[in-house]
Formats: sequence, C-alpha cells, structure tokens
Amino acid sequence: MDAYGAGNEVTAGPGGLLDLLRVAAVVLDAGGYITLWSPEAEQLLGYSPEEALTQRADRLLVSPDDRGRARELFAQVGTGARWAGVFPMLHRDGTERQVEFRTMRLRDSHGQAHLLGLAADATTVRGVERDLATSHSLVRQTPVGIAVFDTELRWVGVNPALERINGVPEAELVGRRVGEVLPGLDVAAIESRMRHVLITGKPLLDQQTVGRTPADLADRAYSESYHRIEDTQGRVLGLAMAVLDVTEREQAAAEVAQARRRLSVVAEAGVRIGTTLDLQQTARELADVAVPHVADLAAVDVLESVVTDGSITPVTEDAQVEFRALAVAAGYLTDAIHAADPVGELATYGPHRIITQCVREAGPILVERVDPPMMRRIARDGRAAQTLRTAGVHSYLAVPLLARGEVLGTLSLYRTVNELPFDEQDRVLASELAARAAICIDNARLYGRERTTALTLQRSLLPPAPARQEGLDIAARYLPALSEVGGDWYDVLPLGPGRTGLVVGDVMGKGVQAAAIMGQLSTATRALARLDLPPAELLHHLDDLTGSLGDTIATCAYGVVDLGRGTCALSSAGHLPPVLIHPDGAAELLDIPGGVPLGVGGVEFGTVEVSFTTGALLALYSDGLVENRGESIDVGLHALTRLLQSSRRPLEQTSDLLLNALRPEPDDDVALLLVRVTG
Repeated sequence: MDAYGAGNEVTAGPGGLLDLLRVAAVVLDAGGYITLWSPEAEQLLGYSPEEALTQRADRLLVSPDDRGRARELFAQVGTGARWAGVFPMLHRDGTERQVEFRTMRLRDSHGQAHLLGLAADATTVRGVERDLATSHSLVRQTPVGIAVFDTELRWVGVNPALERINGVPEAELVGRRVGEVLPGLDVAAIESRMRHVLITGKPLLDQQTVGRTPADLADRAYSESYHRIEDTQGRVLGLAMAVLDVTEREQAAAEVAQARRRLSVVAEAGVRIGTTLDLQQTARELADVAVPHVADLAAVDVLESVVTDGSITPVTEDAQVEFRALAVAAGYLTDAIHAADPVGELATYGPHRIITQCVREAGPILVERVDPPMMRRIARDGRAAQTLRTAGVHSYLAVPLLARGEVLGTLSLYRTVNELPFDEQDRVLASELAARAAICIDNARLYGRERTTALTLQRSLLPPAPARQEGLDIAARYLPALSEVGGDWYDVLPLGPGRTGLVVGDVMGKGVQAAAIMGQLSTATRALARLDLPPAELLHHLDDLTGSLGDTIATCAYGVVDLGRGTCALSSAGHLPPVLIHPDGAAELLDIPGGVPLGVGGVEFGTVEVSFTTGALLALYSDGLVENRGESIDVGLHALTRLLQSSRRPLEQTSDLLLNALRPEPDDDVALLLVRVTG
C-alpha cells in the first residue's frame, strides 16, 4: 500500500503545501457581511473572529480608494462568475497587504447566495511558485537522471535525463518496479538499497551499478544516490534516486590506474633489471619482471654471436638465425614453459619465423589472436605448438632487444590464463622493459669484450711460469677479478749467479688501459733489472717513467735475493709490506722505509735488507689478496700471515690454499709471488 492509500480506506495524512501557503477562508453573505472567519484569516489580516464577524468586508478590510473596485468584484461573483487575482487588503495594524484570492459563489439550504474567498499572502504564493518552478526546471533540465519511487518501490516519475539513460519513456515506467522494466540492471542490489534508505532514512551516495538498459547494447557503469522523501510532519512519502552514467569516468579511472601500474612496472624494472653485468642474470631479471605484469609466460633469447664473441651479425632477408635461450619464466605451473627453448641451448630459426622477423625488422610483432598457422610460426616445432595450444596460448607479442641501434635478441610474451589479448599499451610497456634490459645486456656484452681483451693482454704480458732459479722454490699466481680486470703483475728476473729479482706491482684502474700500462711498467722493470740496479734506484727510474704516462699511479715492491750473501734487499713504492717467514717459523711484516706510489714523485725510496737463508719464505702480493670492503686491512694481513706460518705444503699448494681461503671470488685482481730458499 502506498502513501496515498488504496481502495476505500483513507490512510493518507495531510500534505504540507497548504500549510506552507497558510490558505485563509472567508465567507460573506449576500449583503457582503462576514459570516465565517478562519484562524488562517486572522493570521493573514490580524482580526480576531469577534472583530471580523458581522462586519461588512469592504469597510473593514478594504481601503476607501479600493472599495469601488471591491464592490464590483463582489457583484460579479454574486452572479455566479469566479474571480481570481491579487487585491490589496487592510491589515489590523493599518498596513496594506497584497492578498491572492480564489472566489466563488455558494448557496445554502435555503437557496441564499454566499461568497467564499480563499486567500493567501501574495508574496508567499509567489515564493512557493518560484521555488516550484525552479525545482521543476532543474529536474527537467539537469543531465542527472532523477526518479521518484513510492514506498512500494514503484516508479512515480522520472525526468527526461533518466528517460534517455533508461531508453524507456516515463509513461511505461510509472506504477511498475525496476526489474519489470530494466531487467538488465542489478535489480536485487538496487531494491536492497531502496529498502535500506526507506527504513533507516540515511541516504546512500555514489552506489556503483553495472548493467545495461534498452538505451545501450553493452554494459555501462552508473553512480546512484538514494534519499528518503518525507513531508513536514516526517511522514515517509517514498524516495528519490539520482543516477549518473559514469562509464567514461570509470574508464578514465581505469586508464589512470593502468598507467600508474605501468609506471610502477617500469620503475620496478629499473631496480630489478641490470643488477650485474652478466648476460644470463640480466635475461632472467627481464623475464621475471615481464611475468606476471605483462604476460603469463616469457622467454628471452639472445643472438648466439652476442653470447659467444660479443659481436652482432646483421640478419638478412633469407637468413637463418641462431639464438641462445637465456631465460624462461611462467606466472604459474604450466607445461607451456617446456615449449620454450631450453635455457642455455642453441636454437636455429628460419626466415619466416616470428622471432626471426622481429630481429630482422627490429620492431615488435603483436599477434592479437593466435590461430593454428600463426602458432606454427611461433613455436619451435609441432610438438611445442601443441603444448602451447593445450596450455591456452591465445595471444603473442615479440619485442626486439634493441640497444644503440643494434638488435641483440628478443623478448617473447604469451598469454594463457589472462583472457585479454595483448594490445597497443602492452606493446609499449613490453618495449620499454625490453629497451631497459637491452641496454644492460649490451653493457654486459661490451664489458665482456673489454674484459676478454684486457684479460688476454694481461695474461700475454705476464710470464707463463716463473723462471726456475737454483736454490729457490718459486710459485706465482695471477687471479683476475670476477667483475673487471685490473693492472696487477708479478715477475721473477734472473740477475746473475745466485741473484734473482722479485717484482709484484699494481696499476691503479681497470680494463684495457690498466693492463696496457702494466705491460709498459713490467717491460721497463725487466730492462732496468738487467742493469743490476739497487732496488731503490730501480724504483726511482720506474717513478720517472710512470710520471710520463699521464695520470697513472701504481704501487710496486721490488726485491733482490742474493743467495751468496743470504740476504734479500727490498724497496717499496707505496705497496703492502712483504711477509717474511723465518726458518724458525717466526713471521714478520717487513717495514720498508719511505716510498710513495709510482707517479707521485718527489720522495726517495728506502731499502731494507733482511736475512734470507735456507728455509726462509718470502711472500709478495697485491692488495686484492688481503683487502675486504668493510674490514680493516690488518684483518687480511693477519689471516695471510697465519696461513703462511701454518702451511708446510709445497709452494704450489700453498698458493692455492691462500687464494681459496682469502679470495675464492675476488672483486679485485690478485698477484701472488712466493719464494722459499731451498739451500
């Protein structure tokens, strides 16, 4: 039952509009005397019933200037005509009030004529009319859909905006419920909200609904707000609903969220990709970022020439291309991962394969929907194609790893459980990830080439094995850093009967340049040693040479063993102190006076001469053996000394022991020279 009642039972309470207008009722007899006077008339004109009843209306309520017009109107209504309009009336306080009238003739049971006047303050009437007109105009012209429902959730009315949103005219809605007219909406949710508002009186704002109406063939998003309608006495009349089509807003919000997600992925890629200069590690990092942010399955393949020798071979129109699979990643457990090329293996693809085309054209290839012929161009063979089909691969994207204008390989992306096909936005994001990874891969390639060149140069300049010297047991090691080759070197120089020169040096810097400078200093040392110069004088000449090589600094320890005298004379150019193990097992870090690194100049080099007899062991080394980040160098020196004291092994084994214990994975080059007097 609605608020207005049903059947013959009167259940509706009074409305509030007449109370708002405060309509007054006045009845005049045929002579113009007031016979009935309502309380509202007293409120309007100020006269009590005792003051107004039995008085002639024109004399009491009309000014002298207007009485003639008042009598004309009275006579006109007395003939049965009706009159409506505004007429000035006198208030009890002497002021004049504009009053709007509706007048009509009445007859009593005796046939006598009476005049009924319904009156209201004209200003109040104009205000209500203005408010109603404004409300009507707003409701009719607003782009917001507005509907009114009764307490039984039946449509009472809608504005034109909601007619357009619904695609249904108002006449087909009134008296019916939402589900009867718009079954494509979430009717249960809408009516549940309506009941909640009717019961609690609390409005519900910006409630989201997705569905379709006869106005649209596809689902759209709507924002709905619900308010309970009450009269001035608080009686519930129904509810109003405001509806906005927010499909575009939701789409824009989704696009913004997607853009933020893509930026987040790119930011994550900047942190996670390229943490090392290792090709395979970088490829794994790329695959792990691509899954699941972009794809369900990802594979990274790099040109074989990039892996083997760091070169890039252009791909011609009809050429087959060799790839090395470096990484595969899946976002869930799936057999599809086995359809990719096994990591570490070589794969050859013909000119018509998608991966080959991607490298040849140096551009991404997006296959929105993968059909059987296209699957054969994607998969490495028929079995792999079947595996991918079974796994549900429906969309594919190949992106070149492009760096500095050269294609290094491809990033292959597949979608299986994600039902959406790859689109242009996915292509842009994948290309950004691939570009970042490609720079890292190219850096690793260039670094690998430079490291190989530097290491080759370094090893070519070092003696293949220390020269055997009578009365001495000698072992030497050179261990390049895992990251970048430096300029460390060692040498053993025969100086004549019973005399041997020992050298360990370290050029500051990394790469080919450091190795080349090391070669020059090593060659100069050999030449100067042939002159049988004292250690300090030899270092002085090396210092002059180093100063001529530009901004070069190097450290060096040089010693001359004289078995005839049983001594070893040592000088140092800013190098770490040699370790001397005496025949009785006592250990000593040799403190060599003076000496700054080669290339600094201006400081004399000192010399220390120590006893070096049968059983004594001398260790020369570079800082890469004992220096650890975050630790005092004294810790490394103590560990080296302890290991030398405790080892009774041959020097070759002792050398390996020191490297394994102190530098299993060096982050700096290591040069080590061990010399023991055998007698």
